[in-house]
Amino acid sequence: MAVQGPAGYILQLHPKRKRFKMRQLMAMPHTASSTTVSAPGPPAPRLRVGKLCVAIQAGSAAQMIERAEAALKDAKFLEFRLDALARPAAALPRVKEFLADHRDVTAIATCRRKAFGGNFEGTLTAELDVLARAAQAGCKIVDLEVESAEEAQPAQLAQFRAGTRAAGAALLVSSHDFTRTKALEKAAQRIEVFAPDFVKVVSTARTLADNLAVLRLIEDRSLTAHVVGIAMGEEGLVSRVLGPRAGAAFTFAAMDDGAGTGPALATAPGQVTARTLRDLYRVEHLDQATRIFAVAGNPIAHSLSPLLHNTAFRRDNVNAVLLSLKVRMLDDLLTLVRELPLAGVAVTMPLKQEVLPHLANMDPLTARIGACNTLRTGADGKLYGFNTDVAGVVRPLEKHLRLKGARVAVLGAGGAARAAVFGLVDQGAEVFIVNRTHESAVALAREAKAKALRREQFAKSRFDVLINTTPCGMAGSKQPLPIEENELNAGLVFDMVYNPLETPLLRLANERGIPVVTGLEMFVQQGARQFEIWTGKPAPEAEMLRVVELELRRRG
Repeated sequence: MAVQGPAGYILQLHPKRKRFKMRQLMAMPHTASSTTVSAPGPPAPRLRVGKLCVAIQAGSAAQMIERAEAALKDAKFLEFRLDALARPAAALPRVKEFLADHRDVTAIATCRRKAFGGNFEGTLTAELDVLARAAQAGCKIVDLEVESAEEAQPAQLAQFRAGTRAAGAALLVSSHDFTRTKALEKAAQRIEVFAPDFVKVVSTARTLADNLAVLRLIEDRSLTAHVVGIAMGEEGLVSRVLGPRAGAAFTFAAMDDGAGTGPALATAPGQVTARTLRDLYRVEHLDQATRIFAVAGNPIAHSLSPLLHNTAFRRDNVNAVLLSLKVRMLDDLLTLVRELPLAGVAVTMPLKQEVLPHLANMDPLTARIGACNTLRTGADGKLYGFNTDVAGVVRPLEKHLRLKGARVAVLGAGGAARAAVFGLVDQGAEVFIVNRTHESAVALAREAKAKALRREQFAKSRFDVLINTTPCGMAGSKQPLPIEENELNAGLVFDMVYNPLETPLLRLANERGIPVVTGLEMFVQQGARQFEIWTGKPAPEAEMLRVVELELRRRG
């Protein structure tokens, strides 16, 4: 078996040691997005498989082909989930026609039985028949679950394999655990008994650390097998993005739903679109030198930090990627930081306070505010903490007025308010805190050397700047405006909420002709400071602002 490897090398299976040895590939140019496979045994065509395989699932044969046509804009490597169809075999003539019309497409045929996590309700014999016919229709890889391989009689399996090989198809044997990540080596060993061309082990991530087990399996097995390893679920994103970097033959992706709003057509939990993997995470270009960063929180699925930072990395030719991590427990994140390892992390509430005891050192702002939103892993492997939320408040305001001596009213007394209050006091502003629970405002004011105002005092006062740090106006929030319409008593209004772009508070200010600062400006500025901490380079702020604003407008 021969596989085209990195940097113009081909990996050749040694027949005795069952290990790969590296020899120079002279005739075959390497591309980062493809692997060339020739299967053992009877002659089979060499396959060009991309790093991204788009899974196609549909309710009818016509819809499946329609979706396959649409998926071609993202990949030439597709998986037909035939088990999703009521009559899989009846769809194969249309699959054959499609593949004949698109000879540059490589297709996987899957017909997983219901007992093993699929939708096919037929017998083992019927499953093998569907897969054999799929190979004859032009599918170059057939996916057989390990349970079916174990259930089949040796002669039955040998006949099936001979038939698919004669049709020019490679055999992928897969194992799926839909509840947990455990005993991955045992799963791989069960598969390897059948000497398949591809070993596919899929588990379910319940923690971020589960990704580490999957990546280790890939690293351990990729020298002696074409291996695919994935942890399903939102926590499993790391395995989907970094699997090929660890040596996986490819990773699976969902078809875009057409509106670009996410993996509505996903065939597995946690599956993201090919466009997301290719354009946002640049999965085809990651290598061992790529530095891995993350934004961590819960919920995190709709975070714009990956777009913000990955755009900046690409714009400034920084070999790095930032992933979104769903974190339920801090210890789980810290395990990933140590063992992956992560070069830096943007953390959200409530991790901003929880992480403090784990820092080797922190900047003065973090120590004073008692909140850290940025981690950097030092050369010594220790964590160092920074707070860039303050820069997100101060930098946009400095473009509008001199902060020293300015009267600033801050609505709210939570975590976001702390960064604003401490940062503005440091700049010499006179800061007044207004909060529904006045005692919280008093406590923060005492700590930051600011002042607390009761609501009636606020209504009678005038300020240079009014800052909203509450969730009021955030997409999905039903909280009313924190002030009455006749209390908009400031020369400049700053809303930290950035989604939607125009919040109710900003709309009111615009109607009254009051200048505004959007939460988007804060988001970009705090992210720009993170970029500078992580890379030591000036951030491409204009480009960061442009892409995030476009995305927010697209989300509408």
